[in-house]
Amino acid sequence: MFRCHQSNQVVSSIYRISGSPNMSVSTENSSFMMTLKTMLNNGLIQTKPLTVVNRYIDQGVAELVPGVLFIDEVHMLDMECFTYLHRALESPLSPIVILATNRGRCKVRGTDDVVAPHGMPLDLLDRIIIIQTLPYSQEEMAHILRLRAEVEGLSVTEEAIMYLADVGSKCSLRYAVQLLTPSQLLGKINVKSTVDIEDVQEISEMFYDAKRSAQILSQNRDKFLI
Repeated sequence: MFRCHQSNQVVSSIYRISGSPNMSVSTENSSFMMTLKTMLNNGLIQTKPLTVVNRYIDQGVAELVPGVLFIDEVHMLDMECFTYLHRALESPLSPIVILATNRGRCKVRGTDDVVAPHGMPLDLLDRIIIIQTLPYSQEEMAHILRLRAEVEGLSVTEEAIMYLADVGSKCSLRYAVQLLTPSQLLGKINVKSTVDIEDVQEISEMFYDAKRSAQILSQNRDKFLI
């Protein structure tokens, strides 16, 4: 984001650069930004936009407030994307970049045999700070499930919440959260106003998580088409 401190001075300077001294001078930052955008689009400023921006930052007339770019599943990027990202991070106008992944050592996409931590090139890993994350405890999962039930307007007994938290610790928190809505629908069918542990247990037997599904496929491999 480009923030202007002295709009009058900046706009007047831009008008002198463009050779249009008779144009009206705005005193509002929003008007300044609209004017700058219009002049850039119309080709009135012949110099590079970054040169103009850097000049006003050096003069103290404006400041650059970096934004935040969040990239989830960063291991899905290929080598060309990483190369572009690496170059973009070297720019003084680059935002704060946050990368997220759940991969360990895996092959970098777009390569034949390059294996690296988190599926990212080593030269890019050297430029970033890695934040350690820890698995949720069962009590933390129970707290998240209570919040999710409250947001969705679900009435769930504490016994059912603790059972879901135990399921989440054994399987995954995402799977446990996904059981909330089907459990409520089952409770409505059984004419219940509150989801109890019986509803959750029945739904967990009806819908499998990824681990149980993979186990069933492995045990009954000869019964499936390959």
